[in-house]
Amino acid sequence: MKNLFAIIADYIREIDKVLLIFVFAASAFGCLAVMSATAYTENLRQFITQLIAMLVGIALAIFISNIDYKTMQKWWFLVAAVGVVPVILTFFIGFAPAGTDDKAWLLLPGNISFQPAELLKIAFVITFSTHLVKVKATINKIKTLIPLVLHGGFPVLLIHFQGDDGTALVFGIMFICMLFSAGLKLRYFAAAFALAIVAAPLAFFFVLNEDQKARILYLFDLESNLQGIGYQQWMGRVALANGGIFGQGLFSGSLTQSQGVPKGYNDFIFVCIGEELGILGCLTVLILLSVICFRCINIARTAADDAGMFIAVGIFAMLFAQSVINLGMCMSLLPVIGITLPFFSAGGSSLLCLMCGIGVVLSVHKHRNSGLIYLHK
Repeated sequence: MKNLFAIIADYIREIDKVLLIFVFAASAFGCLAVMSATAYTENLRQFITQLIAMLVGIALAIFISNIDYKTMQKWWFLVAAVGVVPVILTFFIGFAPAGTDDKAWLLLPGNISFQPAELLKIAFVITFSTHLVKVKATINKIKTLIPLVLHGGFPVLLIHFQGDDGTALVFGIMFICMLFSAGLKLRYFAAAFALAIVAAPLAFFFVLNEDQKARILYLFDLESNLQGIGYQQWMGRVALANGGIFGQGLFSGSLTQSQGVPKGYNDFIFVCIGEELGILGCLTVLILLSVICFRCINIARTAADDAGMFIAVGIFAMLFAQSVINLGMCMSLLPVIGITLPFFSAGGSSLLCLMCGIGVVLSVHKHRNSGLIYLHK
């Protein structure tokens, strides 16, 4: 028993307690926001799902943090299979939940829906960090860079063909950030940016569908099509304005409780928080997400090796990209592309996968001093 207490004491000493506390606080706040945003349904299923996912997710993060991240990278091929195979299955047995067009979900026993792309993000961070470690010394050589681009481009194209371009964009940002952290010279980024500028018009006219084009064009005239493609963002702006400084109160938002904001409990949870808890509630969300992102960067900075740094940067990039894109959607700065707000938007499988990512980052922090010998040992 004494040895058990010593092990627990070691774990508490070694873990990034600030990150774990803020992740718990953000997900708990998210559960409360989901409960309020779905109160009009008089059905607690969404809230209960979120609450269970939070509790199981925290336990999962703690469990994963005890596994050395180097072991995860050693078995990268199994991690890749766990991430890729479920996504491929969606092309054959995938389904689209009500209100979506993409068959990017799998239906599990118990009528539980699961979006495999969320798990693929974590798998990609582990496999791509393993790849970067092996080639970092020659990363600026073309013969090294081409396989890296193929590695990074695979999940982007896979998710694009699945129909979820928003998530494909997040993968692209993760890929770029991890390459940057590995020391890829700026000239490559400049060349890629120039190529993207040239390709953008072609992508707009020949790759994007009519709905995607309309969502982009709407941003240039926010008073147009308010009853059509711009309805969700228009109502989101109205809800944020309704909140003022202190908000209308939990379970009291006029639009939130009348289902005035479509998908308010999911993609647009931020505007529901803004209407019911005001600017102060929005600032709380921003502070929680900022601290979580900062801790991931700090763990990358203090990691024991390049492998740990690449992992922490990858998870940071995922959280940062999703947060910025979602907030941009809610404030009509970016088109609506179906990206949820980490830890806050409803979605049990999404929250569980996020917690897996946090567990991997916690592993990097915990094992940075793996050679340390404690007295009880």
